[in-house]
Amino acid sequence: MPTLGIIGSGNIGSAVARLAVAADLNVVIANSRGPETLQDLVAELGPLARAGTVEEAAQQGDAVVLSIPLKAVKDLPDGLLRGKVVLDTSNYYPSRDGSIDELISNTVTTSEMVQDQLPGARLVKAFNNIIAAHIPLLARPAGAGDRSALPIAADDEQAKAEAAAVIDRLGFDTVDAGPLAESWRFEPDTAAYGRIYFEDPAVSEEQMMDAKPGPTPAAQIQSALDEATRVNIAERRF
Repeated sequence: MPTLGIIGSGNIGSAVARLAVAADLNVVIANSRGPETLQDLVAELGPLARAGTVEEAAQQGDAVVLSIPLKAVKDLPDGLLRGKVVLDTSNYYPSRDGSIDELISNTVTTSEMVQDQLPGARLVKAFNNIIAAHIPLLARPAGAGDRSALPIAADDEQAKAEAAAVIDRLGFDTVDAGPLAESWRFEPDTAAYGRIYFEDPAVSEEQMMDAKPGPTPAAQIQSALDEATRVNIAERRF
């Protein structure tokens, strides 16, 4: 049975872990605080999941979800994810990650920077544009009429195909957004980010906690990607 490694046990990592065990995948989940801090989560996830070290999640995963703050990526062990298909959920928030000139000036995208910091990893940008609470609510079996889609981007076409297969098993269609250089098209404050998955995308921020998600098919995601304009990252909020 395939294994999904998950590095990062926050909202996104935990949500993907729930989909993985529901899809009969083994899960090894890790965080920076150690396996002993994840016992409640793995008990909830059931027998297909176990807590491990960051190294164990990387080594044992046939694919690995990386869902940690951008500023923490550089602190991962050298060569940790070499050769692995890595689903990178990173977004850059200056208020959390500090000022990074190359990102603020749009010299590189967030995932291009992550790729540079993880040499040899087969990086695929994914799961960064959807609110964590919507991940389990919108997942559907393959072929379902109300299935939603996630955009993905990668420089490695084979890695992109393998990531798409994982995401399909987890419950989503995928839309190819191109190489990592184009991954800005579904980062925060773009039309393909966050609000697109609400039943009413015009919902106010005050009502977002109680607003319902709605099916978001591939055609809708593709249109948002096509119409995207680059945002001023310096003004991005946490």
